[in-house]
Amino acid sequence: MRLLTHNMLSCNIKGVTNGFPLIIEAEKVLEKPVDLNPDFLRNMFHKVEWKALVDAAKSLGYSELPESVDPAMLESPEFLHRFHHALLELHLEEGALVCPETGRKFPVNKGIPNMLLHEDEV
Repeated sequence: MRLLTHNMLSCNIKGVTNGFPLIIEAEKVLEKPVDLNPDFLRNMFHKVEWKALVDAAKSLGYSELPESVDPAMLESPEFLHRFHHALLELHLEEGALVCPETGRKFPVNKGIPNMLLHEDEV
């Protein structure tokens, strides 16, 4: 699971009001090279919750993202490379996503998060 995906997921258990961002418990992390596409990154920049991305990247062992950002940084090749690496090349292969409010764990196996709810959570 890429951090791009993680940045879009939240806990949808009935009654949960603070289900984003999900906490990552990583067991296995992979780096999978992807061609850099600056236009894609510039378009996604405004859709990404930055603090959630920084925290998620740190939980996968990557701490090269700045804590705060400015759209002008999108002109920096170094920033684009770091943003690209965190967003698209880091993969949570095995582990869990944890709801910050309830502590419910959603397993991630072979890079696929299982976000299915139990009957009593709907």
